[in-house]
Amino acid sequence: MNHFVSLVAASLILAACAPQPGPPADPASLTPADPRLAELYAGSCKACHVVADSGAPLVHDAKAWAPRWRQGEAVLLDHVVQGYKAMPAMGQCASCTPADFKALTRFMAGKDDQQ
Repeated sequence: MNHFVSLVAASLILAACAPQPGPPADPASLTPADPRLAELYAGSCKACHVVADSGAPLVHDAKAWAPRWRQGEAVLLDHVVQGYKAMPAMGQCASCTPADFKALTRFMAGKDDQQ
């Protein structure tokens, strides 16, 4: 039993020392793998989502995206299409389809590996 308690304590200590989720060191270096999405991202999303002072959640910043993602993907997509606060309607991407908005939002939130 002492070994189990020691193992749990060690795990908690290591978890506390682990880096907390936050913006990547260089968010500007991140881009969607799909070439078409990468082009759309570079032409629209990237202007705000790699600039910390913009107020937009930085790409792959788990801490910034978490409360937004908890609202649900449908709410996020509605904010993209309709605009919300400083987010311009359609993310200033006139050529984006609903599927593009979904894929780009997932990419920026770090959820692009999920369905």
